[in-house]
Amino acid sequence: MNSDTFQAQPDQAITEALRLLGKRRLSLAIHDSCFPRDSAEDIGRGSPYSNGARAFFAFARSLGFDGIQLGPQGQTGRENPSPYDATLFSRNSLNLDLGALADTVSSDDDSPGLLDRSLLDQLVAGCPDQSHFRTQHTYAYDACSIALDDIYRHFCNARELGDPAVAGLAAGLVAFSAREQDWLEADALYHALATEYNGLHHRDWPETDEGCPDRELYQHAPERDAYCASRRARLQEHFTQATERYRLGQFLLQRQHMALRGYLQQLGLLVYGDLQVGISSCDDWSRSSCYLQGYYMGAPPSRTNPAGQPWGYGVLDPEQYLDASGRPGPAMRLLLTRVGRLVQEFDGLRIDHPHGLVCPWVYASDDPDPYHAVQNGARLFSSPNLADKPGLARYAIARPDQLNTEVPRHADNWVRSLDDAQLDRYAVLMDAIVNGVLSHGGAHEDILCEVLSTLPYPLARAIARHGLGRFRVTQKADLDNPADVYRSENAAPADWIMVGNHDTPSIWRLARRWVNEGNAPQQAAYLAGKLRPGTDRDDFAQEIAGNRCKLVHAKVADIFASPAEQVMVFFSDLLGIEDDYNQPGVPGPDNWTLRVPPDYAARYTQSLQQGQVLNLPCVLVLALQARGAAFCQAHQALLQRLRELAGWWVVDRPL
Repeated sequence: MNSDTFQAQPDQAITEALRLLGKRRLSLAIHDSCFPRDSAEDIGRGSPYSNGARAFFAFARSLGFDGIQLGPQGQTGRENPSPYDATLFSRNSLNLDLGALADTVSSDDDSPGLLDRSLLDQLVAGCPDQSHFRTQHTYAYDACSIALDDIYRHFCNARELGDPAVAGLAAGLVAFSAREQDWLEADALYHALATEYNGLHHRDWPETDEGCPDRELYQHAPERDAYCASRRARLQEHFTQATERYRLGQFLLQRQHMALRGYLQQLGLLVYGDLQVGISSCDDWSRSSCYLQGYYMGAPPSRTNPAGQPWGYGVLDPEQYLDASGRPGPAMRLLLTRVGRLVQEFDGLRIDHPHGLVCPWVYASDDPDPYHAVQNGARLFSSPNLADKPGLARYAIARPDQLNTEVPRHADNWVRSLDDAQLDRYAVLMDAIVNGVLSHGGAHEDILCEVLSTLPYPLARAIARHGLGRFRVTQKADLDNPADVYRSENAAPADWIMVGNHDTPSIWRLARRWVNEGNAPQQAAYLAGKLRPGTDRDDFAQEIAGNRCKLVHAKVADIFASPAEQVMVFFSDLLGIEDDYNQPGVPGPDNWTLRVPPDYAARYTQSLQQGQVLNLPCVLVLALQARGAAFCQAHQALLQRLRELAGWWVVDRPL
């Protein structure tokens, strides 16, 4: 499917409706692996750089979306497809647009013609699932490695023969390698060594005869500096081809990413990156000196995850935030480098779990039971006098008299007050991110804070000082609690509101459960009070309670009628897909594998007027009608146009 299949711009009625509802952004959230690909290039995993993705972007823009939220784009491991465990700097080679690299060399030197088309055909034909409804991660990982071998072989042969078709590519590779040396050299060496050690985690790499094992080449005692530097140099020479192959892959990905940026700008789509809180084994190997020893970061027990989540992620070492003169230390420089790169390559960024930057929940890394450890963890900067965590006292910012010891340690009000100097210390990393965005020409509204069910007092203060909002996931709302943070009426203009995200059930499956389990009437009564507070409220509630599709649309209309000025929709909620993308903390073969179906456009068109996919004109009519009879009377022509576009269900509100 070509990217020009769809009318690139939405109907003007959509744009006007969003303006009247006070919505500045309407973003579609989708991770890289979820994109559809053309059948001739699909090896079992999506890519935002493929032709199939470009068509999907145009489809999204035609519906009214003006932003795309991507997930982390780092290199994942062969056995773990989670993008939140991926590399901080290296891009995922599985994102390479192999179809473009297999095409005939063109005059614009876009680096095609490097991959044998017959080999690509074999890799496509060998995919174990030709339906392409689910990512085949392991197969795609191996297929991409085979393809990259072929790409590198063709590149080397052409370069050796002095082929002018690759001269520009070769020169660009040299410049790219020099410019990105700080992260690229270590990442390339890690992946060469990981291959040498048969894919083992670096913690399991064997001892060497010369003393310092390869697993400690970047995390060693000072007396081993000379040996480790010499060993790294010898390894770089030994793995010359493997590391150059890696650098070539990263360079091609960089070129394809910047080409995508240009295409999205033409469509009128902003694209947001993801500043993940986790780190990969690769980064743990080369950058663990920036992280606190003896502790991991996780998520404490909460209403949505009562057992907590032992992520096993590193925690930036507070003693390396700033040096003695107040300038950025190693940990701060690492964060600022990441932020600078994201701001240069995206229009904004999502801060994943900002708690991890302001008030991280930490637990002992040597506890053999990670769930016991995380359930008995503590806030790094809010634990001045815990008998079971005496080692945290040195990092405490809050004083004992500022703590509410009547509540659990992870409670939002564990810390009750802070003075301005204390807030400065809690917020030092958050301030650095905001200042980094602003210094690169960005704005506060380009920063998305993924604050979910918990908002500890220090974090609330840290984001409030910059006027940043939070996430409101309305499917989680407690309808018996008027103060619940997920209820749409409690959203603020700076917030991002959504019915679900990549960690929640599809709203379509959830609505089916509400109907089947008898919870739909409560949901319907709440939504009717928001959307149809007039004389027909009860009739409206009864109508949507008995129809799953209408209930979904009312639930989505509620977020458009809210005070929040930014709306986000996860791709499965748009397309009427009931399967989950990820179940947090539940490992399984289907996690992180959901994709946009190859025939999504036909499915969407066929299902639109039955309400079995998200009918945005219908949603907008419902949200506009919530403004009251006088508003509807003043905008009859717009509402009529939206009804025509919807073609399903929407009825007139009594005037």
